[in-house]
Amino acid sequence: MAAAVLPAQRRAEIGPQRLAFAVMLAFFVLGPLAMYPVFLMKVMCFALFACAFNLLIGFVGLLSFGHAMFLGTAGYVCAYTAKVWGLTPELAILAGTAAAGVLGIVTGLLAIRRQGIYFAMITLALAQMIYFFYLQTPFTGGEDGIQAVPRGKLFGLIDLSNVWAMYATVLAIFLGGFLLIYRTIHSPFGQVLKAIRENEARATSLGYDVDRYKLAAYVLSATLSGLAGATNALVFQLAALNNVHWGMSGEVVLMTLVGGLGTIYGPVVGALVVLAMENYLATLGFWVTIAQGAIFVVCVLAFRRGIIGELARLIRKPL
Repeated sequence: MAAAVLPAQRRAEIGPQRLAFAVMLAFFVLGPLAMYPVFLMKVMCFALFACAFNLLIGFVGLLSFGHAMFLGTAGYVCAYTAKVWGLTPELAILAGTAAAGVLGIVTGLLAIRRQGIYFAMITLALAQMIYFFYLQTPFTGGEDGIQAVPRGKLFGLIDLSNVWAMYATVLAIFLGGFLLIYRTIHSPFGQVLKAIRENEARATSLGYDVDRYKLAAYVLSATLSGLAGATNALVFQLAALNNVHWGMSGEVVLMTLVGGLGTIYGPVVGALVVLAMENYLATLGFWVTIAQGAIFVVCVLAFRRGIIGELARLIRKPL
């Protein structure tokens, strides 16, 4: 009976999620007709970053305060290899993504041995070490960063200096990363991650190597964060310290909470909301931080599950 009910429940979930995906796809495809394409490219990069972060906190229960180190590391490696080594954009993005993945393995082996606030503090400490390393090391350009990064030609054919070619590339990368996360969540691997989040001791008693699963999720999250950072460096032709700063790690937490922790589409909506506030409230000067704080408080009080979380509760379907 249970085996017959489960597929029916799964089919009931797929419909709303497909509709949500169609709405998201239509927004990013048609968005440039009404909004600045570069702004939308930034939204897609940070939406992927937030989705990668949400994979770790929302589906494994690990709160990282150092995810900016993956975003920034990939940005620096991508920018350096493209500008100094002359790599093509696809190879530069791969290099940045791989660097973030390797950093994820190294830091993950240290961090996942702890839980809760201790895990969060270890990731924060590691990220601060990475930040000061990039501040001092010559290849990053210090406070100036790596500027005038060439976008080059994708596969030697597509000139990414054309904004529409760049937009299509970013959209393809975002969709690829998003679908990978979606597939991971709904795979047997993802079900084990949810089991660890709900009751780690029980998952261990069932014979799962919990540390190995947490490390795999951490590295995957770091790698996808790196993919977002490398793409962002090419979009803005710049790799700067602000993407490695602890404030960026806090910002991705904000994006995830506003959109909906543990939801699939919440981080995308959260990234759009937070970046739209930063972009359209910029005329307020330093008051923009106060405005952001006020809006965040309202969101927390009115949408305790996040925007998408509350919507999913109303329609009684997971999003």
